[in-house]
Amino acid sequence: MHISSLLGHTQELLGVIFKSNRPADSLIDTYFRSRKYLGSHDRRFIAETTYGTLRHLRKCEYHLTTALAGVGDNLQNDDKIVLLIVAYLSFEGKILEITPEILLTRLTSTQTRENVALLLTNLVKPITISAESVIQRIGIEYSFPDWMVERFIQQYGESEAEKICSSLNEQAPLTLRVNTLKASVEQCQEELRKQGIETTRTSLSPVGLNITKRINVFSLPVFRDGWFEVQDEGSQLLPILLDPKPNAKVLDVCAGAGGKTLELAALMKNRGEIFATDINRFRLEELRKRTKRAGVQNVRVQEIETIEDLVDRYKDFFDIVFVDAPCSGLGTIRRNPGMKWMVTEQTVKEVSEKQKVILHSSVPLVKPGGRLVYATCTLLRQENEEVIEEFLMLYPEFTIVKLNADIPLVQSVEGTSTDLFFKLFPHIQRTDGFFCAALKKQMIR
Repeated sequence: MHISSLLGHTQELLGVIFKSNRPADSLIDTYFRSRKYLGSHDRRFIAETTYGTLRHLRKCEYHLTTALAGVGDNLQNDDKIVLLIVAYLSFEGKILEITPEILLTRLTSTQTRENVALLLTNLVKPITISAESVIQRIGIEYSFPDWMVERFIQQYGESEAEKICSSLNEQAPLTLRVNTLKASVEQCQEELRKQGIETTRTSLSPVGLNITKRINVFSLPVFRDGWFEVQDEGSQLLPILLDPKPNAKVLDVCAGAGGKTLELAALMKNRGEIFATDINRFRLEELRKRTKRAGVQNVRVQEIETIEDLVDRYKDFFDIVFVDAPCSGLGTIRRNPGMKWMVTEQTVKEVSEKQKVILHSSVPLVKPGGRLVYATCTLLRQENEEVIEEFLMLYPEFTIVKLNADIPLVQSVEGTSTDLFFKLFPHIQRTDGFFCAALKKQMIR
């Protein structure tokens, strides 16, 4: 496909993303499904350029503002989108094929069209960032909102904050979790190799495989047979840390589509009981499909309106209540870069209050001697440590405990077992960012 058409498709797709509050990956999948005529090379360019422009949006806007000097900045929205794309391709060194003539096919504003040669020349120039503060410099360089950068610096210091922002701009690897109810990791790896797909073992998860080349794994027969799920390595570690016994009664309160639920089932060897609940019917329907494909038989799926719905029947019942809490998701920005611009300080405040309510509502369901385990995929104290610290003040019958600190997994994850919280970072462990805390309920005397 000609570069002009590729620019046009990317421009159209970004326009859809900017107008929606749905995750970019979901919108991109929908876009491609409705355009079957696009070949694999075209899809790769469109997807990578879309993600790249989203990842570096603030830097692109800064570069474009500089390039518009002497040209005029009264841009129509469609023109601005295509010029942001060109700005991204420019500082990525991918602009060689784009000429003034090609740009003219995509621009509509008379003023911009008349100055297209000067504009393109300015966009090709190296970008120099002039910032008033460290927060602003990091914010522009790595394309994060200032408030988010400020939070990272407050919590982790300037150097670590910059590393976190840089790592969140990297493309996340394509990681599989092998379903050990169906196959061993070695069997799955060999079967994929027979289909021409090379994988490497994950360094932390004992059941993970990284695929070296990005492909559509959902079309593979071995996926349809339930041998694996796509799941970040960090996400794979959390159920392992829970260490559920085969005869345990486990409640996955916010199960969603059930990635961790399915792993818990495999760890329990299809024994015991896992109750998977959520308020989202669509996600639970997906979980039902996935349990069938995975050969999981010890999961009960139940839609609820509130957690209180469970208390009458299951008071003091569960060995483990797992709260994989709704959160801002800032630890997963590698996968959904548009999240940077959707999450606000108000969002964080609101979701933090929701997390506290969910934890509070889960208390009666934990049996004496059982554990309440709280996890998020965010990097902010307000959703992590502060939630747990407040909870412990309100519920003295709970004490924080190490998450299986004696198992080799924890010892191998540098920087996670130095305190009572288990944490993963994209710039250290190369996983999504995660937080986890285990709280034990005292036995009744």
